[in-house]
Amino acid sequence: MSYVRIWVHCVWGTKRHYPFLNSEVLPLVISHIRSNAKEKAIYIDSLNGHLDHLHCLLSLGPDQSISKVMQLIKGEASHWVNGSSLIKSKFEWADEYFAISVSDSQTDNVRFYIANQEKHHQKQTWAEEADVFIKEYGFIKMEG
Repeated sequence: MSYVRIWVHCVWGTKRHYPFLNSEVLPLVISHIRSNAKEKAIYIDSLNGHLDHLHCLLSLGPDQSISKVMQLIKGEASHWVNGSSLIKSKFEWADEYFAISVSDSQTDNVRFYIANQEKHHQKQTWAEEADVFIKEYGFIKMEG
């Protein structure tokens, strides 16, 4: 048996930053993503968001990749939202996402950050937050 703990903070948004995830829709989407992840053996520690994006702290299993986990989470969630008639228009996630490794010593800080998304976004939009991530973690912003 392999023993693996690879913490990853993932962030992804709705297509064109559309604010689909209102106070009625967000808890339903979070609940569904958690349920779906459990079925697929994806360990989600923390999950929360605000209007146009979600933050997730997850731990990758020994045979999981970020790209596959994100595909499973995002793809199934958008399929479910569209099939459930939660919203009147077509729901889509943006193609891109952020994924940052997190050390064990920082997981409590990330959990706190994820839990307090509504308060955090009273001061900063998702677009502003994404720019901070790009600069803070040295990502190269690709246009296209």
